Amino acid sequence: MLIRSTKDIPSSEITPEAVYLRRRQFMQAGAVVAAGALLPGVSEASVRLAAVVNNRYSTPEKQTPYKDVTTYNNYYEFGTDKSDPAENAQNLKTRPWTVSIEGEVKHPKVWDIDALLKAFPLEERIYRMRCVEGWSMVIPWVGIPLASLIRQVEPTGNAKYVEFTTLHDPAQMTGQRRAVLDWPYIEGLRLDEAMHPLTILAVGLYGQTLPNQNGAPIRLVVPWKYGFKSAKAIVRIRFTEQQPATAWGRSAPSEYGFYSNVNPAVDHPRWSQAKERRIGEFFKRDTLAFNGYGDQVAQLYRGMDLRKYY
Repeated sequence: MLIRSTKDIPSSEITPEAVYLRRRQFMQAGAVVAAGALLPGVSEASVRLAAVVNNRYSTPEKQTPYKDVTTYNNYYEFGTDKSDPAENAQNLKTRPWTVSIEGEVKHPKVWDIDALLKAFPLEERIYRMRCVEGWSMVIPWVGIPLASLIRQVEPTGNAKYVEFTTLHDPAQMTGQRRAVLDWPYIEGLRLDEAMHPLTILAVGLYGQTLPNQNGAPIRLVVPWKYGFKSAKAIVRIRFTEQQPATAWGRSAPSEYGFYSNVNPAVDHPRWSQAKERRIGEFFKRDTLAFNGYGDQVAQLYRGMDLRKYY
């Protein structure tokens, strides 16, 4: 596993100036963005997002440098090496893009991504991210509380789970030409997990639109779960009565449970979960239950055997 050295440039040199110098002064006026972002032909350009900083849910921990966040990640749709997403995702077209909301809801809807960005105020949330492989980062996401979107479509009484389906296009996503997983990538949450205030649909990081390799134009972020739960490049959100069959759950059910809450007491068959290596640090640190978000989310699992429901 590649661990980057301290030679990386400081985050203060690569973070958008507005994020650091005017972080507390971001415009309250919701959604989007820099001029030109929505114009045909330039929509994939990285542009600055106007977002409200939400300190209530953000960690004050040192943020992982932008360079590492955008060049070291798992995104098997573009290859299985950590560097593959940054190298192979650049031709992904993120405009036009739609997200279909369907299933057990009173008001199904197909959202154009730019209309979605305008419809909901954006928030910056600085979250810890823990990979099941034993490494971690701290990432300043920009996104929409998923609960805001869910309330608008009004789930029916039958809705108990939320399924997230990502883009399936082997012509653009070269990793999908290999049977690494049963494509498309599908993930899921219980409805109360999806409604939790910590759960967001991210559309940016470090104050800018998401780079393709990080899940552009819209991805899930659930900070108390291992990173693979946070589906990237979402095209469909479906509300279901039955628990969704996830991509990793179908591929290796003994290794990737549906819940996948960060749990230092339950090791993955191939990786201990007791400790983690924060990218940019030399020594490992203890992993925290629920990735340190236990005070906010542990009640969701009261009475559950978290060794059985891993």
